[in-house]
Amino acid sequence: MENIHELLVRRHSIRKYTSEPIAAEDVKLILEAGLLAPTSKSSRSWQFIAVDDRAMLDRLAQCKPAGALPLSRCPLAIVVAGSPELSDPWVEDASIAAAYMQLQAEDLGIGSCWIQVRGRFTADGIPSEEYVQELLGIPETLPVLCIMTFGHKDEERRPVDTSKLCWEKVHIGRWNPAVD
Repeated sequence: MENIHELLVRRHSIRKYTSEPIAAEDVKLILEAGLLAPTSKSSRSWQFIAVDDRAMLDRLAQCKPAGALPLSRCPLAIVVAGSPELSDPWVEDASIAAAYMQLQAEDLGIGSCWIQVRGRFTADGIPSEEYVQELLGIPETLPVLCIMTFGHKDEERRPVDTSKLCWEKVHIGRWNPAVD
């Protein structure tokens, strides 16, 4: 493992993947990273559904009209859902878990992309959450936050240029409207 700062600088959303499958041990490490994520009051309110069936990935890609194409190109997707009954901040719990999985994937040299599901709709106007729940048999009590795509990178992205970070978005001590 490299240092976390270098990992953050290097990580980008990857939307193009090779057809090479992800090794089972790497899939396990990615899922384990999600399971290691902190949750409010240790509720562990998230649930993960790993999907590697090509036909199902193609169907999942129809969850919204734009932005879901990486699903039809990846060898693995992980659907991230959460339980509002277990944790009021289930969205935050699930988001942290998804981000942990992305960082673990990057550390393994595997690309990833967050596909937003919560609050989106299919081309037919069906809520994307319901569409994914029905496809995968997820109970309606577990809303779907996102689908994470994973695969060996078929595109290269340059590391972030840290000299271009938006430091004007940082306020010390209190809000300073002069820096906006």
